[in-house]
Amino acid sequence: MTCREGTLGLCEMPLSLKTLLAEPGRTLDRQLALFALLSLGILDWLSSGLVSGTHALRIFFNAENCLFVRQRLRDKTADRIMSHGVQLPDLFDALPREEAHREFQHELATMRSLCLKLLEEKQAAA
Repeated sequence: MTCREGTLGLCEMPLSLKTLLAEPGRTLDRQLALFALLSLGILDWLSSGLVSGTHALRIFFNAENCLFVRQRLRDKTADRIMSHGVQLPDLFDALPREEAHREFQHELATMRSLCLKLLEEKQAAA
């Protein structure tokens, strides 16, 4: 699956969390909140079919971003979001189509819940 017309090629460009989040003076709580918002956007793209799990892996849930989350953000919830995202394409390789689709939707719901939890935690800390 490729990007739909009119998306300005945004879903073809890898999103570097290091570039997007590591702005001087930005607190860790702010970085985590922004990470959660970016993740929710990617999840929306996935649920709407704008990008596939494979595309999401390439543009967001890639090794560079996983390392950034683990080494710089050092938050278990953020790390779980990335771990779930990395596994999305494998569902369609490992399971029959209908079962993979159900599990894909379940994983997206789990990831959304984790993003909202992260936002609530950071909002409470602010």
